[in-house]
Amino acid sequence: MSKTEALPLYERKHLKKIIPRLIELTILFLCFSLLGYRLLHLKNHGFIWLVALLCESWFTFIWILVVNIKWNPIAIKTYPERLLQRNLELPPLDMFVTTADPVLEPPIITVNTVISLLSMDYPANKLACYLSDDAASPLTYFCLVEASEFAKLWIPFCKKYNVPVRAPFRYFSDQSLFTGNSSSEFQEDWNIMKGEYTRLCQKIEEAAQKSVPCELTGDFAAFVDIDRRSHPTIIKVISENKEGLPDGLPPIVYISREKRPNHAHHFKAGAMNVLARVSGVMTNAPVMLNVDCDMFANNPQVVLHAMCLLLGVKDETDCGFVQFPQQFYDGLKDDPFGNQMVVMIKYLGRGLAGHQGPLYGGTGCFHRRKVIYGSSPEDKSGHGKMNIGDLEKTFGKSTKFNKFVAQALSSSSRTAESPESISKSIDEACQVASCGYEYGTSWGKEVGWIYGSTTEDALTGLNIHWRGWRTMWLTTNPKGFLGSAPSCGPNTLIQQKRWSTGLLEILFTPKSPFLGTLLGRLEFKQCLDYHYFLLWGPRSIFEICYAALPAYCILTNTNFLPKVNEPAILIPISIFVIFNTYCVSEYIQTNQSIKSWWNNHRMARIIAMTAWLCGFLSVIFKILRLSETVFEVTKKEQSSSIEDSDEKPGRFTFDNSPVFVPGTVILMVNLIALGIGLSSFIQRRGGQIEWGIGELVCSIWVVLCFWAFLKGLFEKGKYGIPSSTIYKSAALVFVFVQIYKSS
Repeated sequence: MSKTEALPLYERKHLKKIIPRLIELTILFLCFSLLGYRLLHLKNHGFIWLVALLCESWFTFIWILVVNIKWNPIAIKTYPERLLQRNLELPPLDMFVTTADPVLEPPIITVNTVISLLSMDYPANKLACYLSDDAASPLTYFCLVEASEFAKLWIPFCKKYNVPVRAPFRYFSDQSLFTGNSSSEFQEDWNIMKGEYTRLCQKIEEAAQKSVPCELTGDFAAFVDIDRRSHPTIIKVISENKEGLPDGLPPIVYISREKRPNHAHHFKAGAMNVLARVSGVMTNAPVMLNVDCDMFANNPQVVLHAMCLLLGVKDETDCGFVQFPQQFYDGLKDDPFGNQMVVMIKYLGRGLAGHQGPLYGGTGCFHRRKVIYGSSPEDKSGHGKMNIGDLEKTFGKSTKFNKFVAQALSSSSRTAESPESISKSIDEACQVASCGYEYGTSWGKEVGWIYGSTTEDALTGLNIHWRGWRTMWLTTNPKGFLGSAPSCGPNTLIQQKRWSTGLLEILFTPKSPFLGTLLGRLEFKQCLDYHYFLLWGPRSIFEICYAALPAYCILTNTNFLPKVNEPAILIPISIFVIFNTYCVSEYIQTNQSIKSWWNNHRMARIIAMTAWLCGFLSVIFKILRLSETVFEVTKKEQSSSIEDSDEKPGRFTFDNSPVFVPGTVILMVNLIALGIGLSSFIQRRGGQIEWGIGELVCSIWVVLCFWAFLKGLFEKGKYGIPSSTIYKSAALVFVFVQIYKSS
């Protein structure tokens, strides 16, 4: 064995965190002290203290979950140069891109993602790109065809000059990315590519402005009079790389699966399962990458980094999938919407890596095909060498597909037999993409992406952990993948509502983490990790109750905190000061500003009491069979930078969605309480007031957290809260006031 072959492809480093652990345990001790104080004095204060006790018990439980996640952080460093020096036969990779709406997810964003994947530093004859279009849009297909023509020029340009970012919109918008090469040849080629990309953008923009992007003849005939809710399968092979050139254009396949009104399509999970089957028939790569349509490959060597883990582990059990964090470009200064997740990625992500592994995030994830097919770690021979009958019962009645399933299950991630021709597999691919193919099979239940939640990613990852696989969290420099974060209030809350809805749904499925620990191979610490995220919805109830407590106490002249002259007041004060100081330190350590910490803190309160509450109620209504949950697509934006002078970057915007009602109610209640409390203080001169400085500070703190809503009460247009929302909120506030009057 050579010296190079003896070197590992990656290293795991356990990070020391003695001081953070002491702080976390101190906060936990103070939380238990507060609960003990509550219990000892509960009989003297009644209902208000009971509510406070319940809320604080919940917050203590959540803090235990946080401490569990962050207790043993792991950092992983990969060495792609060592992988290349070994001269290994690199495994093929099937890449999946999903889109569902050409309006909310503009095709120019999607094609940039596709182009970035096609031009990565990996042999082109080892790559294949599949685009799933759930809108069956001729515009998306047209743009993909045009993008493939551009990619024929873009890929050689990237490889020739080692272009650092392979998404053309990012490359041509950032001057710092091409100032390093001043040769006349480079400048000439750069100008040519810039012109080609400009023409591509113009074609896409002109096509988007038309009702039909082009004449629906030839390859486009399948889109004539198409209904996105009811249409046959459409599969188009745009490029194939029949010569197998390592520096050519990888295969590109467009897929719009069959949809019929009387067949459940299972949202993104259904689309992903179709992609797995179609790619299994066409290329059958042992490794699969899936990304959202706005999540482009920012690091050209991202595949090599992932392969260092997939190929470098001694036991495949340790790496069921490799998850890259969701990171974003052009983020607004100081993260005004609290959705860039910088601190969460560093501290929670590394903490999860120290347990059974990160949750599957739905994008930027490299999967072993056989793991998606339901293989267990101890199943070395592929589902126990399933016979034909078992394969048909589990995977469907396609003989050709089942042949490749058997090969994928019994092969390693280095090798897997692939079909001879992509274009000759279209008929078989259409069969496995039909809406009735999954009936009577295990798709969505035990194999593939699992159904039952609008956050199919978390449920699918849980199913993988349930079977005993471990997973890996990988961050690279440059960042592996970059996407666009929502840059307005409604989009941020819609996204959070969908996440909280889907995560809570998982608790009521047969694959809940609690059952996974009892009946499966989910580790107990990993079970706690999952519950931290799955309980976002119920957290809203306790957050709202606690936010309303200071207002209620001021209105009813009671208290829920110890008096200033009582030594016990030091407990909540200490929790408040130490916790917030600790959080600020985490933001400073990640090069974030104190304002960024404040924005994330206030947005956490807003999100918990608005979006998470709506998600919680959606699941309750579903359980009671009053309604079904709906998958809401978040609008994608190519840049968070605002060029229009009428726009105000970072300003909170509103619409008529009911998600804004709870926040408006909480704000109004605390404003009324502060007004009445101030009036009472003046009239009574402080002589008969039971509530104290603690209740006053808490109420002011809530108002500060909802400052964007306060400004929205007086603004107009999209920056103002709609009058219908204000009227609904006022009615609920009236009910709250009547309750306090009757107390």
